[in-house]
Amino acid sequence: MLDEIMQRENYTIAKKLLDMAHAKHQAIAGNIANVETPGYKRQDVDPTFEQALSKLAKTDKLDGIEKLKPTLMVDYQTPAVRADGNNVQLDKELLNMNKNAVQYDYLTYYTANSMQRLKTAITGQVS
Repeated sequence: MLDEIMQRENYTIAKKLLDMAHAKHQAIAGNIANVETPGYKRQDVDPTFEQALSKLAKTDKLDGIEKLKPTLMVDYQTPAVRADGNNVQLDKELLNMNKNAVQYDYLTYYTANSMQRLKTAITGQVS
């Protein structure tokens, strides 16, 4: 029964979104660290991950959702902001980091709250 609860669609999607937020944070941190590196191209989570997750969520295919893994890709589309070809814009990266942190905080709250409700259901005691 516990396995059934842990495999519910909302919880499974929240876990994948947490994985994506973690990968996005790694990309942003790398971008900020390389803001002065000549020729560096910023990285981000591959947008096909979000598209695939959205598509699978609409079909209720949990096994497909569980197999998804967010990957990073190099962003060649953003124009260079420096003469050396670097395309990292520090202000945009910091804004993305703050936005990602808010999303991560919400998702951790959601999953923790799900665990707390489960604990309450099992023990009958509100902590």
